[in-house]
Amino acid sequence: MRTLFHLWLHPFSRKVRIVLAEKKLDFELTIEKVWERRTEFLALNPAGDVPVLVEPDGTVIANSQVICEYLEEVYNQIDLLGADPVQRAETRRLISWFDMKFNREVTENLVGEKLMKRFLKMGEPHGPSIRAGHANIHYHLDYIGFLTEKRTWLAGDNFSLADIAAAAHLSAIDYIGDVPWEEHQAARDWYARVKSRPSFQPLLADRIPGFTPVEHYEDVDF
Repeated sequence: MRTLFHLWLHPFSRKVRIVLAEKKLDFELTIEKVWERRTEFLALNPAGDVPVLVEPDGTVIANSQVICEYLEEVYNQIDLLGADPVQRAETRRLISWFDMKFNREVTENLVGEKLMKRFLKMGEPHGPSIRAGHANIHYHLDYIGFLTEKRTWLAGDNFSLADIAAAAHLSAIDYIGDVPWEEHQAARDWYARVKSRPSFQPLLADRIPGFTPVEHYEDVDF
C-alpha cells in the first residue's frame, strides 16, 4: 500500500494528501512525530521532515513539491499543473507564492507560534510574530480575491496545484480561527468551493491532540 508520512495541520503534508485524492490514488496515512528523530524515518528521509511518500514498490520521495511533480509525471490522467508551458509556469509561480511567501509571512507566524509552540512546549508565543501574521494575511486574501475576479480558479480555468497549495495553508490557519473571512468575501467564496471538493473533506476531520478547531472549521458553508 502507498504510504504518506505526515503531520496534523502541516500544510505541505495536506497539499500532498489533496493531490493524491484528486488523482484517485489509494494511500494510508502515518503520523510521523519528526521531533523524535526516529532512526527508521531518517533512513527514509535524512532531512527528517514530512511529507514523505512511499510507493507500493518501495520508492521513497520526499519534499511536497517534489512529490507533487512526481505524481503529475507518473499519474498524469488527471492534470493539476496545466495543459501548456505558460499555464504550468503560472501554476508553479503561485505554488511558490503560497509555499514560500505565504508560509513565511502568515502560516509560520500564526500556526507556528500559536499552536505548534504550545504543542511542542517550545515556550511562549512571540507576540510581534503573531501580530505580523494577522496583518499579512489580509494582503494575501486580497490577492486571492484579485485572482478569482479574473479567473475561475487561482491559476486559470481549471482547479490546480495552485489552489491546493493555497487551501492547504489556509486550512491550517482556519483550524485556529485566524482567517478573517468576513472581510474578504471573494477569498471566502473561493475557499468554500475548494472546501466542498471530496479530496478536501478528510482534512476537515483532522484533530491535533489537545486542540479543538473553531466551530465553522468543518462547515462547507461556514
